[in-house]
Amino acid sequence: MNCKCPECYFEFVIEDEVMIGEIIECPDCAIQLEVVEKNNGGIVFEVAQLEEEDWGE
Repeated sequence: MNCKCPECYFEFVIEDEVMIGEIIECPDCAIQLEVVEKNNGGIVFEVAQLEEEDWGE
């Protein structure tokens, strides 16, 4: 499936079996993208939120 990075607009191909919630890395800018929607029009990404460490607070 053809996709476009929302950050750098690089077009790349990912597998059709990608699942919602899966993290994909842009092959051009290396930003991590989370699959938030999958429909006939393609795949919708959001920039994945970085997990912050829990220092027991």
